[in-house]
Amino acid sequence: MRNQGVVKATLPDAASLVGWMGCVQAQDFAQAKWGLGLRTGAPEARIEEDFNAGRILRTHVLRPTWHFILPQDIGWMLRLSAPRIKAFSKPMHRQLDIDTAVLRRSKKVIEKSLAGGKALTRTELATIFKRARINTDDIRMNFLMMDAELDGIICSGPRKGKQFTYVLLTEGVSQVLDLDGDAALGELARRYFTSRGPATLQDFAWWGGVNLGQAKRGFEVVKEMLECVVVNGQAYWFARALVDTAGLALPGSGTLADTASLALPRSGALPPVILLPAFDELTVAYKDRSDILPREYEKESSYGLKPVVVVNGRIVGIWRRVLGKGKVIVEVRLFEKVSKTAERLIGREVKRYGKFVEEGVVEIRKLC
Repeated sequence: MRNQGVVKATLPDAASLVGWMGCVQAQDFAQAKWGLGLRTGAPEARIEEDFNAGRILRTHVLRPTWHFILPQDIGWMLRLSAPRIKAFSKPMHRQLDIDTAVLRRSKKVIEKSLAGGKALTRTELATIFKRARINTDDIRMNFLMMDAELDGIICSGPRKGKQFTYVLLTEGVSQVLDLDGDAALGELARRYFTSRGPATLQDFAWWGGVNLGQAKRGFEVVKEMLECVVVNGQAYWFARALVDTAGLALPGSGTLADTASLALPRSGALPPVILLPAFDELTVAYKDRSDILPREYEKESSYGLKPVVVVNGRIVGIWRRVLGKGKVIVEVRLFEKVSKTAERLIGREVKRYGKFVEEGVVEIRKLC
């Protein structure tokens, strides 16, 4: 929790946090913004502003799902993960009759349509595809766009209302870290164990979307900066110092991060109650979640991937936001009875969430 910034919001903004963590899973956009907000103290509007300004991007990387990532990290991380994601997609390409010629044509259409700094929505691009006689039925559009992302042609652009857009990556990103091979695996391992340790090699392989052999190669690059503790026969690795930012570029600086600017707290009370968003890195970043997730609650919480209520380091329930007129409603369903103090602190966390979304009135509903 300390290494992920959950204990105390010390990182100044969303971009610094995403850089510290390498990338942050973000297929549920609204929930993912809360994951950044609870770690930085930034309101939703400011995170939305950072996203629209391109200070953080959203693309398919690591495992084939959406992640927030820094512009300067997108190149090396795509080169590292694209081959495996493309291999994962090939069976669906065959099923959907998407061959190399279709992919080549679709990318030419995309590049032509977005040239000159244009930002277009999926709907707008689908219309252009149909004019070019490129089939977008079923889920073909998803795979056409993802393949263009993996080739570094497109990335997320500013939203049009509530709609996401795409822009050309070469026009939206100027500064990049140039890493390949074991250097890239090592940087991925460094970001992971620094921000998410203590963790196992299996955890790192799962999170990074790499095989165990690649995970070991990356681990060897950074092993000298890590410490190990063995618990129940399992080795857990973490950074020797909680602050080690060598090689991490700050947004817009183009220089190595100042150690002090990304310092995380060595001490401080662990929060007794947290409302974690869906797919939060405190759960999704680990293959083994048994320390936070009791086995009897795995299915009800979708193995910790739903928005969950954490009390004293254990998942004890789930929650969701329901949009109301002029207010935010948070429905909480607990799996077990908690203390009166915990109930009060859950209410306080709901108010903190209300402040994040900047709604004047917050209502909590407890479900059986």
